[in-house]
Amino acid sequence: MRSHTPPRSPRPAFRCSGCGHETTKWHGRCPECRAWGTLDEGPAPGGVVRRMSPGPVAHPARRIGEVSGDVVRPTASGVAEFDRVLGGGLTPGAVILLAGEPGVGKSTLLLAAARAWAGQGHGPVLVVTGEESAAQVRLRAERMNALHDAIFLAAEGDLDSVLGQVELVKPRLLIVDSVQTIASTAVDGTAGGVSQVRAVAAALTAVAKERNMACVLVGHVTKDGAIAGPRVLEHLVDVVLHFEGDRHSILRTVRGVKNRYGPSDEVGCFRMVPDGIAEMPDPSGLFLTRRSTPVPGTCTTVALQGRRALPVELQTLITPAGGETGRRTVAGLDSARAAMVVAILQRWAGVGLAGKEVLAATVGGWKMTEPAADLALALALWSSSRDVPLPAGLVAIGELGLAADIHPVPGMGQRLAAAARAGFDHAIVGPGAGADRPPGMRVMEASTLGEALGLAGADGVSWIRRPPKGERTG
Repeated sequence: MRSHTPPRSPRPAFRCSGCGHETTKWHGRCPECRAWGTLDEGPAPGGVVRRMSPGPVAHPARRIGEVSGDVVRPTASGVAEFDRVLGGGLTPGAVILLAGEPGVGKSTLLLAAARAWAGQGHGPVLVVTGEESAAQVRLRAERMNALHDAIFLAAEGDLDSVLGQVELVKPRLLIVDSVQTIASTAVDGTAGGVSQVRAVAAALTAVAKERNMACVLVGHVTKDGAIAGPRVLEHLVDVVLHFEGDRHSILRTVRGVKNRYGPSDEVGCFRMVPDGIAEMPDPSGLFLTRRSTPVPGTCTTVALQGRRALPVELQTLITPAGGETGRRTVAGLDSARAAMVVAILQRWAGVGLAGKEVLAATVGGWKMTEPAADLALALALWSSSRDVPLPAGLVAIGELGLAADIHPVPGMGQRLAAAARAGFDHAIVGPGAGADRPPGMRVMEASTLGEALGLAGADGVSWIRRPPKGERTG
């Protein structure tokens, strides 16, 4: 007689709280997103579907040329800097995730956008707040002069109630502040958890597509600056924006990270004012220091973010260190690229920085992480080490290689035009700058760092000869 073997119970599954990846075995590090300590035990995954039968088709497939694109034309919100980052405006049916640190001004920006949208007659706006009461939001709107009959306000924390408000108001623009505070009774877990955030975002995305309604979700960030919640949240939405700014500065920037309807590298600039937030169409003056005479250790470059070119001043300071090893401290710059520039100066330009403190920063808190700042940083460090100021009106743009050669960077014509508008009259750039040069500006090309130092007036620099092929560098 054959013994009956009881069915084996399903093995427990472990789910990553960061990306939602499931595995039947616990790992200290998630195999998908490589995050440590994020695997929690959860329900076992369902069985693999071997075969599926075809079901009814609600919308038959059409030829791509027969599909109309008019329904997804962006509509300007009325806030030009916000529209710049979005790619022209708010697209019907688009879901936008705006993330930023607490207190940076996310709610203020969206309330200003809601007032501008309603003021242009684009349709009703529904603002759902899960963090504040309706009275608190009303007081902020009164202070900002953002009261309008087409703006509807609801304080809700339940997903079903939010969907009910959408059915009642029928808005053309929905703002949810924030997605981490909304929860569904049909999903296990508390508000802000992985399952809840995924379910809420999926439901709001579905209703936005169904009603052809623009939807803006406010998202929290972690202490590392990443968007809180599962990574699938960023995949569900159409646009991901980061709202950045220092609380001690009036400058606020909206950076595009993902955009299905336009460029994903645009930047919008704003400034905080007593009654809310204001746009900054030309913020270049915030990143420059106006001086009567040049100062050692400073040099200006031009940052390119999307279609916007901004002159940014780099400041450096070299001082003796208290011990044998000096620190390398940067603010607003990529620390890895700054360390590379320091090594290039020590190896090829004979600049002795051992045992010295090296500090570098951008003016105004601008984040300059692109390679175009390498040449300006090298010239500023050389100027600080020699205590010799660079010529007034000089701008340097170029990427440095490890062999001290200078590589051209994209958008050179746009960068030089922005520098000329800011009052700079001569520039040092990499080879191949092209013929698109502003009139009245002297553009000097350099192929190596040594040539750039010579053009900047460093005639007495102890340039180390680059060894020919086959010769050992010792």
